[in-house]
Amino acid sequence: MSTILVTGGTGTLGALVVRMLREQGHEVRALSRSSAEYPVDLRDGRGLDAAMAGAQVVVHCASSPRGGDDVAAGHLIDAARRAGTVTNLVYISIVGVDVVPFGYYRTKLRVERLLEGSGLGVTILRTTQFHDLVAQATASLAKLPLLPVVPLPKGVRVQPIAVEEVADRLAELAVPAAAGRVPDMGGPEVRSLEEWGRAYLAAVGSGRRVVGVPLAGRAYAAFRRGGNLAPDRAVGRITFGEFLGRQRRAG
Repeated sequence: MSTILVTGGTGTLGALVVRMLREQGHEVRALSRSSAEYPVDLRDGRGLDAAMAGAQVVVHCASSPRGGDDVAAGHLIDAARRAGTVTNLVYISIVGVDVVPFGYYRTKLRVERLLEGSGLGVTILRTTQFHDLVAQATASLAKLPLLPVVPLPKGVRVQPIAVEEVADRLAELAVPAAAGRVPDMGGPEVRSLEEWGRAYLAAVGSGRRVVGVPLAGRAYAAFRRGGNLAPDRAVGRITFGEFLGRQRRAG
């Protein structure tokens, strides 16, 4: 069995990957700033060398929409080179990072290119947005004060996928042999964000009305063109409705 390091190992995706890999019998090191065993800050690389020692595989799940993912990736690459044992660095990216000029997506693309040019063995998986993200975005906008409606970007289609299905795929890819860029993963259904928002509000018993709001800019236009979709890779099985049902049963 391999020694596998998982960045963001306490996050929504990373924690699932850690659990799956441990169930398979691997030695797994879950990294995060709050970890008692492997406290690592990817923003400055502190603690990385000790965590990386002897690792064969790295699954890089840590990410921040606030920025700095490219800097973090640089520290991770440097530590993997120093360790000299890493044969596969697995990275989770997003469908559309190369065609949607959105700030977070551009940073994810820079990370992909850093990894590809690192000289290390690399595996890159792009997926569509998680069910959780669609639900959280709708929930946040539903809390806006003084608004009787829930405003969502008009005409933007989304193809959400279950985070556990992505975690399962990452666990499959976390082997010593790198695979390069692997086929994308998309959720089973493509609908407008407005439709998904209405489904979420109905599931939580909210009577709020969704209103589509047109936006400006190149990123919005790229989303409207479907740059974030992978309809030919609709391999996910768990629907958004099933995700909502599970959330409801979990309280």
